[in-house]
Amino acid sequence: MKAVVGIIGLGLIGGSLGLGLRSMKLIDKVCGYDINKQNEKDALNLGLVDEIISFEEMKQTCNMIFLAVPVEAIVKILSNLKDIPSDTTIVELGSTKRHIIKSCPDEIKANFVAAHPMAGTENSGPKAAFKSLLNGAVVVLCDDKIVGENHVKRAVEVLSGVGMRIIFMDPDSHDKHVGIISHLPHAISFSLVNATLKEEDKRNISLLVGGSFGGMARIAKSSPEMWVDIFKQNKDYILKAMQKFKKEFDICENLMKNEKWDELGDWMRTARQIRDIL
Repeated sequence: MKAVVGIIGLGLIGGSLGLGLRSMKLIDKVCGYDINKQNEKDALNLGLVDEIISFEEMKQTCNMIFLAVPVEAIVKILSNLKDIPSDTTIVELGSTKRHIIKSCPDEIKANFVAAHPMAGTENSGPKAAFKSLLNGAVVVLCDDKIVGENHVKRAVEVLSGVGMRIIFMDPDSHDKHVGIISHLPHAISFSLVNATLKEEDKRNISLLVGGSFGGMARIAKSSPEMWVDIFKQNKDYILKAMQKFKKEFDICENLMKNEKWDELGDWMRTARQIRDIL
């Protein structure tokens, strides 16, 4: 059966998802809604969605609703979806899971699929969206065992239909792992850029920047509003990841202070093992 899909939040992820969904034969129509009316206009003009509808219309007409908004906004929106039909699937696409799942109202727990697409760029808004963003990317589904099998199956079918590779993980494991692999690098990038801006003028940065600084600084261009919410919801695991990073940074500092260059080389060679993974 073909479906009408709604996307709440028409930025990078929501817009890219819309492009992918519009090319799927099993989707009749892709409808969009965004609290930012300019985003709605841009999404429609860019062909990210077929139609812009209201929040209430989306609840009444869509078989499936994706939440592609910041994680704190997801919690608020879920409280306003308690009256959706029992056969409507809700898929949230936030970067944290434990708090969101815990906040989901009892009335819609059976409808609710928690998913995290491991994709993105430092850019935001509808104009940043592109179809290939999600193609080939991993999406983590966190099943709390209350979700109806029909809703999980629908989510798997649609997400795999836009080219995503699906893995399953419990919410706590998800938040722990992304705290280290995804959230910590953002904290490091914001710190690096702030330290650099306090020590260097803009001219020196633009003249001397190389690939190393540019690559590490890129994600500091990400939306602060989005990342404050993520840091808030995954605070405990991010703080643990930061402590582990500080420990390694201290090792590097002490080896340099004590001029233990051979040991420093061994420490660096240990890090190079990442070549076997990436």
